[in-house]
Amino acid sequence: MTRSSSRRPAVLAIAALAAFLIPSAPADAQYFGQNKVQYNDFDFKVLKTKNFDIYYYPEEEAAVEQAGRLAERWYARFSRLLNHRFGRRQPLILYASHPHFEQTNVLQGFIGEGTGGVTEVLKRRVVMPLAGPLAETDHVLGHELVHAFQFDMTGRGGTTSSSNIPNAVRLPLWFIEGMAEYLSVGPVDPHTAMWMRDASRREKLPTIRQLSDPRYFPYRYGQALWSYVAGRWGDEVVADALRAASRQSDAERILESVTGLDHKELSKQWHQAVRDAYRPIFENKRGAEAFGRLVISEKNAGELNVAPSISPDGSQVVFFSEKDLFSIDLFVADVASGKVRRKLVETASDPHFDSLQFINSAGDWDATGRRFVFGGIRKGKAVLVILDPATGKREREIPFEDLGEITDPTFAPDGQSVAFSAVVGGLTDLFVHDLKSGATRRLTEDAFADLQPAWSPDGRAIAFVTDRFSSRLEGLTVGNYRLAAIDPASGDVRALPSFEEGKNIDPEWSPDGRSLFFISDRTGISNVYRLDVASGAHTQ
Repeated sequence: MTRSSSRRPAVLAIAALAAFLIPSAPADAQYFGQNKVQYNDFDFKVLKTKNFDIYYYPEEEAAVEQAGRLAERWYARFSRLLNHRFGRRQPLILYASHPHFEQTNVLQGFIGEGTGGVTEVLKRRVVMPLAGPLAETDHVLGHELVHAFQFDMTGRGGTTSSSNIPNAVRLPLWFIEGMAEYLSVGPVDPHTAMWMRDASRREKLPTIRQLSDPRYFPYRYGQALWSYVAGRWGDEVVADALRAASRQSDAERILESVTGLDHKELSKQWHQAVRDAYRPIFENKRGAEAFGRLVISEKNAGELNVAPSISPDGSQVVFFSEKDLFSIDLFVADVASGKVRRKLVETASDPHFDSLQFINSAGDWDATGRRFVFGGIRKGKAVLVILDPATGKREREIPFEDLGEITDPTFAPDGQSVAFSAVVGGLTDLFVHDLKSGATRRLTEDAFADLQPAWSPDGRAIAFVTDRFSSRLEGLTVGNYRLAAIDPASGDVRALPSFEEGKNIDPEWSPDGRSLFFISDRTGISNVYRLDVASGAHTQ
């Protein structure tokens, strides 16, 4: 790998044609009325690897070489699997955080926080933020590089232009995005399996022809279909399908050419395989309604209701929702009745915040129930926001110039400090901010993922999620998320008993501090578990 300074920043200022962008996320949550604004100047340099020109700036120095190794690893895999190599070097433009990525002048148009990356059609540049956790960066990078292969393999040769567009852009999203998810995630994915189980249980599995209906999320259903097709006929059908796509843009005919089945018969056999796989689960498992009461749904809020945080007395819940259609806002509701009491933060009529970090973060109540803290983005900078949940009045807004994003803040039991996870230079670490003195301490500083801190009731430990006990950075082997605890005074980290299979996430302490509740998908299905901290015993 060699580095060089970019003497011509204008190279990065050439905008892509927005009509030809393939984002790696669905319809983003848009903040109504916003325009793209550049708050930062980026001094780009170039890291040259065997097949990539990687554009980065000094803030990303610690993470860029890892990204280069990940990119080369994906290229080796895909070029072998698809039996195809690029005829030119692949540009890769990296940003240290999503707020920086949203400011890019490489791409035209507003970039929502749900967009994980973009691969241009005409110039085939991959533009993306470093996602923090190595696993997430690896996934997004792999997904976008699949698009680069799709565009390269379905083009007609020569210079790509508005009159020489790769056939991939004419194919439905379930074909293109589903393939990118299958090749970057693989056939075993608990998240996609959750979607398919639910569709099968409700007898709402779409046919292949119905997959183009916007009601069916193309990433999940497309990944599931490609997993079935490749699992039955072999991964070589993916390469065969892409080569066929260079000659035609009828996705149904392409699948028929590589499987020998028309779309109706393929749909029928796919559906049967899904039903057969999940029937034993339906016979032996109970639904969520058997364990709890539905509090927030589309009947009293929006279709998207996420990141709930329950008050200390259990009477109220704060959550993010698109209840009012135009934006993602912060609401508080009564737990007993489900009635939404008030909107705490509104972004449509008052775009004070660039982002409320609703995708990867939740807020936290203090022990008195009189304050609520959450992370946001304002004018391209990470901020901690403390408000009164009774009125919605913002009491404090604390900016952090050197942090990219703040997620999952948690109050100390005495309410004098807030711990949080933050993205710095494309990596995640834990921090503690003293609300009285204004001092911020960094608790961790490494390339491991450090996420979702939760302060213990006695204040002596912060539980968090990390891959430090399962990943091997030297070989870029990413392990599963496990539980850990850190002493906020000394910074000493110890592993907490976790399952070796699947993820272990979202730790929450019991009021007496003797138990830690968390979510694990060790069986392929996400369920709630309790860890007895003293004995290390788990209970589902």
